[in-house]
Amino acid sequence: MPRAIAIGEVMVEMARGSDGRFALGVGGDTFNTAVYLARAGIETAYATALGDEAYSARIRAAAEGEGLLVETMLQVPGRVPGLYLIDTDAKGERHFTYWRDTAPARDLFELPGWERVAESIVESKLIYLSGVTLSLYSNLGLGRLLATLEFARERGSVVVFDGNFRPQGWGGDLGRARAVYAEALKRTSIALPGYEDEARLWGDGSPAGTAERIATFGVGEIVVKNGSQGALIRAAGTSQLVPAPSLAGPVVDTTAAGDSFNAAYLAARLGGAQPETAAEAGHRLAGAVIGHRGAILPRTANA
Repeated sequence: MPRAIAIGEVMVEMARGSDGRFALGVGGDTFNTAVYLARAGIETAYATALGDEAYSARIRAAAEGEGLLVETMLQVPGRVPGLYLIDTDAKGERHFTYWRDTAPARDLFELPGWERVAESIVESKLIYLSGVTLSLYSNLGLGRLLATLEFARERGSVVVFDGNFRPQGWGGDLGRARAVYAEALKRTSIALPGYEDEARLWGDGSPAGTAERIATFGVGEIVVKNGSQGALIRAAGTSQLVPAPSLAGPVVDTTAAGDSFNAAYLAARLGGAQPETAAEAGHRLAGAVIGHRGAILPRTANA
């Protein structure tokens, strides 16, 4: 069975280049992390639902090309995956436009075969999901996912959660988002939030405040990412700031900075590294990723 599994949505990506033209690719927050986990040598599956047309086939082929296990990618006849466009400003900051309301990934835990996906989740050593994952599902789907996570933790799985709050995914309903996040955090072993997202959702005044709040849910290992300000680790009752190193070049595109940090951090922890060393690995990969356009580094790039 897979050593790790990531849950969420992978979409068709159209990224505008410096010449104004769009390049076709695939992407999604937990998918990006899954790719980098697989590149680090971690056996990784991806759980989602796709359609049965050419773009879904392209996504599946991309996943297989990265070495991801795809048995947990359900297929829904007559449906098409979500689509998003990326525009990037001169500072490398992104603006996303989405078309995803009818994507099959939203129905993952209500489709025929969802029980098989749940079994794979329970049997995985590491389970990775995000706030974007949570925003996809109906109350029924969320109930099934949360029950699966609870059972998996009882069996010894490590549940990893990145808040990755995107307001549009929740339709502006902050109360529902907070309630769902709270339930996810109760089942979380390692939290990898981004400070700006947490401040937007919860009103946290500092990374330390974010770590303190998340710790109240019983999360034993917390890494609060704060861009160039570094990452604050709270584990084993102590806190430590791991600075982000100076970048070797300009910031081209911040897409997947957090996703790649998470992958490198988790790969290092699975390999036995201490949290500080793992955070340093996360900074290195994220620094390489933001020096290139797009979420996924070319295999020839140095990271």
